[in-house]
Amino acid sequence: MAERKENKDQTTSQSTDSYDGWGFDLFPERRGTYKPNLKNILFQGRGNENLERVKCERKVASCINKSPLVKIMMGALRRSGCDVNPSRHIACELCDSSVHGGYDPIMNQVVICQNTATSKGTIQGVLTHELIHMFDNCTRKLDFRNIEHLACTEIRAANLTHCGLVSSMLEGHSSFFNFRKKHQDCVKHKATISVLAVRDVTYEQAKEAVEKVFDRCYADLEPIGRRVRGKPVDFELAYAEAFLMGYD
Repeated sequence: MAERKENKDQTTSQSTDSYDGWGFDLFPERRGTYKPNLKNILFQGRGNENLERVKCERKVASCINKSPLVKIMMGALRRSGCDVNPSRHIACELCDSSVHGGYDPIMNQVVICQNTATSKGTIQGVLTHELIHMFDNCTRKLDFRNIEHLACTEIRAANLTHCGLVSSMLEGHSSFFNFRKKHQDCVKHKATISVLAVRDVTYEQAKEAVEKVFDRCYADLEPIGRRVRGKPVDFELAYAEAFLMGYD
């Protein structure tokens, strides 16, 4: 599921394996359609994709080794029988400028957008978010064409990784005085935008799907075990408490 940069009833039950419509227009390198032209090179800084990829892969490796949330997710996937091999399951690629990353359920692969996710903090957030989708696919056998399944995993990813106090306040969803009450609004907004990024549905349809499954999916904190409010101590506490979820 594509993770868009902020500034966009059940479907068929066929297998996801043959489906080719999960926001892949946002990932031209994945499609094999990206070829930089002279304009791209002269005015958009293209032509340095290999150097970008090397830098991205180094930052990914650093996050895997040092980020408490990423380590929780890697351990949870391993304990669930879905061990993550970074060279196979995590790919740095050139993406559309509107996204930071995504999860390809067909390839079971996390995409880090090397041209937009350039800081370790951003890469950590993308990795954690997309590994939650991978975890849900591993443990819950999601059908990503089912809009309710999609809405649920997007709710979980937003709830566990994105709607901390600072980001929620900056986006107008919260304040120091109403964080607990408005946190849900932030999660609903993020999940709805994420559904829109990969599904050809209206805003109303995406919002309806999110609302329908919200209570159940918002309450599901597995495998991180707590809502991270954006403070470093929250990351360390989540890592220290990982054994409570059975994924240490």
